[in-house]
Amino acid sequence: MAPLEEDGPAAPDGTPAPLATPATEERSFTDARGIRIVYDVHPAQTTTRAIVQLLHGVGEHAGRYPALVAALTAAGYTVYADDHRGHGRTGMGQYGDAAKLGRLGPGGHPAAVEAIWLHTQMIRAENPDLPLVMLGHSWGSFLAQKLVNQHPDAYDGLILSGSALLWPGALNGGDLNKPWRAKDATGLEWLSSDPAVWADFAADPLTNDTPMLKLFGLLDSARQFGKPRKNLGRDIPSLLMVGGEDTVGGPRSVHMLADAYRTRSGFTDVTTLVYPRDRHEIFNEKDQVEVRADLLAWLDTRFPARD
Repeated sequence: MAPLEEDGPAAPDGTPAPLATPATEERSFTDARGIRIVYDVHPAQTTTRAIVQLLHGVGEHAGRYPALVAALTAAGYTVYADDHRGHGRTGMGQYGDAAKLGRLGPGGHPAAVEAIWLHTQMIRAENPDLPLVMLGHSWGSFLAQKLVNQHPDAYDGLILSGSALLWPGALNGGDLNKPWRAKDATGLEWLSSDPAVWADFAADPLTNDTPMLKLFGLLDSARQFGKPRKNLGRDIPSLLMVGGEDTVGGPRSVHMLADAYRTRSGFTDVTTLVYPRDRHEIFNEKDQVEVRADLLAWLDTRFPARD
């Protein structure tokens, strides 16, 4: 990881310039099926408390989380964030065509999960003495649920945003923008109550709003389903954050997920936070400063600062 840069040139009064923030480093690795996965390492700006592995949602990429990453690194968390198979820079490397972004490629959804697991193993090897927290948003939270089921010993904390219990009746596979359907609707109102977020998403060449079923196909879409595993044998502190107007799962589904982690997996530290006026992307909402503060308060309580 890149170290903190040295003091810059002194000001005219002799005061040293402040330390620059650590430089983000773009890296890559090749997964088991030959796909080059691109990711960023954002080093902590202070002594590292823990590592956060950030998983983005479907149709987007890791570059849509700058404010969240800045808040985490300022508070002492190093962030690893990849563009998943078929998405962002990884997807452009696969296809060279933004129109094809979102398609997962050889091996489909299982291969996408395997690639993230490989990244987890790399992160663990690079940071053997630091706790590792998985933070997944939307589809990224679905991936996180799969990985915790398969490899519970790898993670010291779990944060799910815009998630759901992955079970029929608890996960919305229909029109996510239905509550805001109107003649002048953009189709992106479900993302956030802030119109600027709709505009930014639409203008981003690495995003698309194609439904998961169309991108992944019937089989890989069905592979999303699955409840938290019974008797995981590891008590992982978990934070579930959701907007009150989120149409992917919403508070009802997230409360069901929290209950499943308690009763099925045996987790004793499960916190659910609901933001009543927020929609799906709580980190891009009008109250995002409050959302980030709540996230950091939860993290700081469980991962104390290190000398």
